[in-house]
Amino acid sequence: MSEIVLPQPDQAVIGRREAIGGDLRRLMSEGEVITDDDGRRAFETDALTAYRRMPLAVVLPRSTEEVSRVLAYCHKEGIKVVARGAGTSLSGGALPAEDAIVVAVTKLNKVLEVDYENRVARVEAGITNLAISAAVAERGFFYAPDPSSQLACTLAGNIGMNSGGAHCLKYGVTTNNILGVKMVLMSGEVVEIGGAHLDASGYDLLGLIVGSEGQLGIVTEATVRILRAAEGARPMLLGFESSEAAGQCVSAIIAQGIIP
Repeated sequence: MSEIVLPQPDQAVIGRREAIGGDLRRLMSEGEVITDDDGRRAFETDALTAYRRMPLAVVLPRSTEEVSRVLAYCHKEGIKVVARGAGTSLSGGALPAEDAIVVAVTKLNKVLEVDYENRVARVEAGITNLAISAAVAERGFFYAPDPSSQLACTLAGNIGMNSGGAHCLKYGVTTNNILGVKMVLMSGEVVEIGGAHLDASGYDLLGLIVGSEGQLGIVTEATVRILRAAEGARPMLLGFESSEAAGQCVSAIIAQGIIP
């Protein structure tokens, strides 16, 4: 495998680390800015642990307003920003830079509103997939995208990567289950894209955001579809003489209009 060439950090920014940390603390609530070595080391990589770089600092906002203040400050000061969910990605998407601020959304983890009649939920973007499903399970609903890391991965990370899961053939991936987002652009401006209904009028800007890996801004809230859970399920164990025979069986099931 060829070596990945990473950009050289801006030493002038690194030299201002203490001053930048002080500025960030004035913008954030207590305990939401990490500048010590041990604290920053927890954010030096994602699940692709072959690559590691210590970030300049880490911020853990609890509101859209705090994200906006941080991004506006970084934009004004010419400081790079790396968006991060839970860091479960195996692609290095949350790999920080030594001259960059990591903005992690894991403290934005609340369910804000559930509309069971219209089958939508408005949630903060640091919530996990499984937590969304758990919040609506008592009423017989669930959130469909189910990547293998759904216990830990955040909705913001799902939106950035357009994540799917074992049931994406039946229910689609993230882009098929997101109706709208509130996000903060790199300038600090807060925008709302999409809404609470499928196929909002106008350009498909939501389709641009989903899968953009945090390059266009940081999502802080999202409106998602929730689906009715199946009334019942029965596991079956089938044996096949070959992988081709197994594939043909699946094709035959789908051809009957049954999506597994």
